[in-house]
Amino acid sequence: MSLTLELDFQYSTSVERLWSALTDSEQLAKWVLANNFKPIVGYRFQFRSQPNEYWDGLIDGEVLVVDPPTRLTYTWGVGEEKHTVHWTIQDLGDGKVNLHLEQTGISNAQGLNGAKYGWSNWAAELDKLLAL
Repeated sequence: MSLTLELDFQYSTSVERLWSALTDSEQLAKWVLANNFKPIVGYRFQFRSQPNEYWDGLIDGEVLVVDPPTRLTYTWGVGEEKHTVHWTIQDLGDGKVNLHLEQTGISNAQGLNGAKYGWSNWAAELDKLLAL
């Protein structure tokens, strides 16, 4: 059984500014984790966090879709668990933009809840970055 997480976040920004926050390695590091991300299909990258007794701190990914400035898809792998993360940006007008997240391939409810918690926290950090 595979579970899917879907979340929507609204920001007061432009589509282009939000796209940059999703695809620029330095900006990603400010709201997600340190990384070597590049928005190039086929590019393999890592997000890096502090290791602990349960995890080496590495999230491995590969860019699958880059469709500027509205769609980005990559794999998200920790250990044996491999997910696919789909981002879609929609201009809502009046300076508002919707960011839709769909993360597929989650193996259990604990993983689903963990992903929801993590992305919700990171989305709040993204809001702070976009407000600068």
